Amino acid sequence: MDHWKFTPFLHTALKNLFSRPDTVAYPFKPAVYPDRMRGHVVIQIEDCISCGLCARSCPPGALRVDRAAGTWTISRFDCVQCGSCVNACPKKCLAIVPGYTTPDGEKHTETFTRPPKPAAAPAQPKPAAAPEQAQ
Repeated sequence: MDHWKFTPFLHTALKNLFSRPDTVAYPFKPAVYPDRMRGHVVIQIEDCISCGLCARSCPPGALRVDRAAGTWTISRFDCVQCGSCVNACPKKCLAIVPGYTTPDGEKHTETFTRPPKPAAAPAQPKPAAAPEQAQ
């Protein structure tokens, strides 16, 4: 009876045995991503206002926003690429781009820091208006 457990996989095994591999042209031909692929989240940190709406809308809690430090942190391992953060962002500085994240052996986070805004130039005092002379 144990030999019958392999029959569901027999079709797949024979098909793969006699077909060409899909990765033959991999380094020379760029990957074609399927339609409706979720991709991964990217941020334009210069446009971010650190409101935290993206972090509050993230179902797995993969995002952290520190308004005081001006940082935006994502845990790529925890992110499920649902797009909730992209939809919640009022400044539209988040986007999902096609492609896969680079595989890694360790779980880590990526932190982006908002660049400091340029200091406003000190206000120049207005020159005093010349007194009107009676003629």
